[in-house]
Amino acid sequence: MLKTFKIGGVHPEESKLSANSPIEPIPIPSKVIIPVGQSLGTPATVIVEKGAEVKVGQLIAKGEAFISANIHSTVSGKVNKIDEVTDQSGYRRKAIIIDVEGDVWEDSIDRTSTLVTDCILNPEEITKKINAMGIVGLGGATFPSHVKLMVPQGKKAELLIINGVECEPYLTSDHRLMLEKGEEILVGVQLLMKALKVEKAAIGIESNKPDAIAHLQKLIKEGSGIYVVPLKVKYPQGAEKQLIKAVTGREVPSMKLPIEVGCVVNNVGTAFAVYEAIQKNKPLIDRVVTVTGKSLKKPSNFMVRIGTPVEELIKYAGGLPEDTGKVISGGPMMGKALNSTDVPVVKGTSGILVIPASESKRVTVQNCIRCARCVSVCPMGLEPYLLERVVSTGNLDMAEQHRILDCMECGSCHFTCPSGRSLLDYLRLGKARVGHIVRTRVNN
Repeated sequence: MLKTFKIGGVHPEESKLSANSPIEPIPIPSKVIIPVGQSLGTPATVIVEKGAEVKVGQLIAKGEAFISANIHSTVSGKVNKIDEVTDQSGYRRKAIIIDVEGDVWEDSIDRTSTLVTDCILNPEEITKKINAMGIVGLGGATFPSHVKLMVPQGKKAELLIINGVECEPYLTSDHRLMLEKGEEILVGVQLLMKALKVEKAAIGIESNKPDAIAHLQKLIKEGSGIYVVPLKVKYPQGAEKQLIKAVTGREVPSMKLPIEVGCVVNNVGTAFAVYEAIQKNKPLIDRVVTVTGKSLKKPSNFMVRIGTPVEELIKYAGGLPEDTGKVISGGPMMGKALNSTDVPVVKGTSGILVIPASESKRVTVQNCIRCARCVSVCPMGLEPYLLERVVSTGNLDMAEQHRILDCMECGSCHFTCPSGRSLLDYLRLGKARVGHIVRTRVNN
């Protein structure tokens, strides 16, 4: 029997329209917009000025805080300006705008396709280089990867878990990466194991990707300590706590990190980026982005330079369909609607989903009928109907008591509610307000 997590979960329509579309690089745009805050934590500090000439891979903003990440130029050209621009969140944030001239790379970057397996760096040197290359979690959380590798005193990492689940409907970037860059991913996994000083790594992949499971199992060398764990298809299995539960049976306590149960989780895209950073001296300057939708002419998986406007990706996928009702960054469950397609791709952009108007309209909200479906599908064991009510009435103390901060915004409650209630909206609002209260309390 295939493994999975125990509590909650749903089965949305998969709609993996681009699963058979190989990764395809798209042309470099004439201008890139590179936000300096592309990870959790403090935005990086700009270290270039207007008019500066830059190369591909050159450091242009330095992550100086403990939780922060370096930013590198993804193109060659001239810095047009440093300004605040609207990003995917809809807020204006600082960014470096570069006019592209040619495609000149830093000499230190190995651009060949030769697989490099040997590494003489020790664990601390690997972690330091991952930090220097600006690697962040590419599953969507964008947590700086070097921080995950710095195990707190008194804790011990026992198992590295690689997330190849990709349970969000429509998205296929990780699936294609496992099929096309399997050897590089496995070297990246070994580098992460070395940095963490662990002997074992489990790659969790849902059973709807049998080709990826078979491919990686074939590539894994005996005695490497790496093994694939096929998983039952169930959303949101790609979430850290649910993946750990599915693979190991261990339960991460409320408000705690995976290291509490001896695990560290990284995405397959992150493992590939680590390979390129350590073995090829290549900073995180590009990534695979799925561009998809039922009315889109050419659902695709593109290799994209960070900073490329979203509208460029849609253009190469056949253009924006006339019946478009909404464009989402990410998948339909956890993604967020974009106000404009003139926003840049960032390190955390895994997909762009174009939804027809007929499917993007919200249903009329009805009264809660106390069916408790939202409770039964919540993978964190929360009571979404109750949290919606207390947040809507401003009772944030009760929201905190009922563990609203444990909500990971998977949207399972909203997906299953027969009354069309905006449960996820209220949970996000409540989390933000309660989180602010908790941070203020701690700082005082």
